[in-house]
Amino acid sequence: MRIKATNVFLVLCLIFPAFSIAQKAAETSIRTILTYDDFIQGVRENHPLSKQAALQQQLGEAEVRSARGGFDPKTYAELSQKYFKDSQYYSLFEGGVKVPTWFGIEFMGGYEENDGVFLNPENNVPNNGLYFAGVKVPIGQGLFIDQRRATLRSAQVFANSTEQSRRMLLNDLLLEAASSYWKWFEAYHQQKVFEEAVEVALIRFRAVKQSAALGDVPSIDTLEAGIQVQDRQLKLQQAQLDYDNASAQLNVYLWDNGLIPLELADSTFPSDLNDIETTYADLALVQGFDTLVAQHPLLQLNQFEIDRLNIDRRLKAEMLKPTINLKYQPIVEGIGNEIANNFNENNYTWGVDFSFPILLRKERGALAKTKIKLQEKQFDLDNKTQDISYKARASINTWNTTKNQSDLYERTTQDYFGLLEGERQLFDTGESSLFLVNRREVSYINARVKLIELISKNQKAELKTLYNLGILAP
Repeated sequence: MRIKATNVFLVLCLIFPAFSIAQKAAETSIRTILTYDDFIQGVRENHPLSKQAALQQQLGEAEVRSARGGFDPKTYAELSQKYFKDSQYYSLFEGGVKVPTWFGIEFMGGYEENDGVFLNPENNVPNNGLYFAGVKVPIGQGLFIDQRRATLRSAQVFANSTEQSRRMLLNDLLLEAASSYWKWFEAYHQQKVFEEAVEVALIRFRAVKQSAALGDVPSIDTLEAGIQVQDRQLKLQQAQLDYDNASAQLNVYLWDNGLIPLELADSTFPSDLNDIETTYADLALVQGFDTLVAQHPLLQLNQFEIDRLNIDRRLKAEMLKPTINLKYQPIVEGIGNEIANNFNENNYTWGVDFSFPILLRKERGALAKTKIKLQEKQFDLDNKTQDISYKARASINTWNTTKNQSDLYERTTQDYFGLLEGERQLFDTGESSLFLVNRREVSYINARVKLIELISKNQKAELKTLYNLGILAP
């Protein structure tokens, strides 16, 4: 239902025909309206925090790229020589390439060439050197997961979590910015109410003062009318202060491409009351409540932490196994270009290495710590789920209640206006007093201020619901 806020200028024209409609029209023609949608769109596109949030995905991609580097082929070369008393004792050279794979198997190939006067016999190779190729296979620790695979999997989880981090940053930014807009909206329209109230009080004060001079009304009525002017001027000053502060806060979110801060122009104002629609909670949000809570970015971030700890737990459990690596390398003498034809299955090197800590205290302690951290994160996830669920339900309740209250207070405001009109007519016929007219007028002004507050609260409650469900930012 669209709020039909009573046009106070029409009220004033009814009460005081001399009020200038032409002046109002002239003022309206130079106003610039900053709507909520335009404001939020500007925040999304230009605020520095919005641009910072967009960098999160790039950070995740860089992390995965870095982790994939653990599987990059690597070349190596090693040269060792000894000279003594004009003799070359030995010259040892080996170079090649190693290719790690996702399955923990490492392929290798290379070339070896050694010579020298006192060369260790085990390093003797043909004059043309030896070519070799081989494979290293872990059959114990590292068979199912190793540090390289764990690092890459953790990086992939982190890359997924950066999207949730982006949503969290943007979610917080948009809530703060949107709340500032509706605070500015509320302060502006309440200031307008008090500006009009002061103008009405001044017009009445002048009229009463003139009537008292003519002897038509008691002089004490002049004092009554003057007090009303002073009281409303005080409230107007407070309303102006609130509006100035709200405008200053809104300026925090006005940027040009994330580089240049902007400020509101004096002729820029929020949307009119008649353009704002109060609503009930979206039925789709209520029906999909549990799913939306489970997909909340904060809970997703917590789940990603659990996923990373599970990867670490698997790696720590792998460390409880003995290290057993098998290595096999066929070797071929390099003679011209006939390397392949010189292959002989009887020419090879092979080996096995084995190690195993007897007590495993370091490994078992590391695994136990990871399991404890997993339990802590799970408890934290359960607690956050309940907290988010409560906050979202509370904001939905507030959303619906403020809609009912604004509808009710719209009627209340209209009724107060009816009482004011009736009291004015009684005053014109001499059946009422200035005191009663002022009291009706104050009640009407307070009702208008309250209605504006409820309209703003309804908009804020919608924002808070979307925020608590984690869907304020797409």
